[in-house]
Amino acid sequence: MSRAAEVATAAVRDAAAGLVALSHDVHAHPETCFEERYSSAVVGAALEGAGFRVERGVGGLETAFVATAGSGAVRIGICAEYDALPDVGHACGHNVIAASAVGAGIGLARVADEIGATVVVLGTPAEEGGGGKITMLDAGAFDDLAVAMMVHPFPRDHLEARCLAVDHLDVTYTGKEAHASAAPWAGVNASDAMTVALVAIGLLRQQLPPGDQVHGVVTEGGVAANIIPAHVTGRFMCRSVDEERLRALRARVDACFEAGALSTGAAMEIDLLGLSYSHMVSDPALLGAYRVHAEALGRRFDADDAGEPLPTISTDMANVSLRVPTIHPMLGIDAEGAVNHQHAFAAACVTPSADRAVLDGAVALALTGIDVATDATLRERLGAAIGRQPPGR
Repeated sequence: MSRAAEVATAAVRDAAAGLVALSHDVHAHPETCFEERYSSAVVGAALEGAGFRVERGVGGLETAFVATAGSGAVRIGICAEYDALPDVGHACGHNVIAASAVGAGIGLARVADEIGATVVVLGTPAEEGGGGKITMLDAGAFDDLAVAMMVHPFPRDHLEARCLAVDHLDVTYTGKEAHASAAPWAGVNASDAMTVALVAIGLLRQQLPPGDQVHGVVTEGGVAANIIPAHVTGRFMCRSVDEERLRALRARVDACFEAGALSTGAAMEIDLLGLSYSHMVSDPALLGAYRVHAEALGRRFDADDAGEPLPTISTDMANVSLRVPTIHPMLGIDAEGAVNHQHAFAAACVTPSADRAVLDGAVALALTGIDVATDATLRERLGAAIGRQPPGR
């Protein structure tokens, strides 16, 4: 291990108690899409306490920030997520992501000037549907980064996931209420419109090619059994292997929604929520560097080596990957059989296994960042214009 790697690792170890406390603090205050005021504040404050310069409100997003340390030409980006899910809280482990990003930043900041780097920790809100990274990307927050990296909790370690492009939709049917027994003919049943759409989507699934997915829930379905529902809303996700296929899927799914309106006479409205997420292209050279450091910490990628199917996800980190060399490895925690987006997985994200993942993720990312700054062969393989990038945004 190089001297810089030893110093960075020691810095993470020295900060371990604070990093674990930060993970537990974010976990105890779950906040959903664009509402992460507490979480954004405590994550930003932890970086300020470590000497970072923190710019808040990036891209016009109240809960987004960019924190920088060092002044070298090689700008290394680490993404922190901290939004939670409705009802199940931090069942995707974004508390672990946030704390590991802070830890990686602390480790890299300790050696930034020595290795000629600037460390950039990006506080990215609303990964769960709002697409905060996409807004920040469009605002230029990622423009001059050599790489963008993060880790994500999962029941086992994987170098990457299969990341599908996705649209998030709200679909609303508006009909006319009426007494369900005395005069049902006087109403227009918005619930029937949604039922027709759901049946049509269920039948469509048999004809969908591999990689296309549709799922959703009814979020508002009426108020009383004896009132014909006049207003019904559902929230849906359409996923596919890339943006072109996603557009084709959307056309077919939208036709199912239109069938509900046509068959019942209800009015229909489709609202796109947030921004469209793309497919992901992980950088193989960067993944190779991460793997070396993760395995040195005891992490294993046996499932990848055996060719087992990758976990399927969607994330706004994918949009970043089409512009900047990016990795998004899955960081294993002992969830005792639970999977992401379950209450039991949320509980697992503040266990000793998750606390270890915070520190392992921080060290592995920090050491990968050092490789980016110091390994000429890796920089050449990344194809980044390192050394020509401006030292500030």
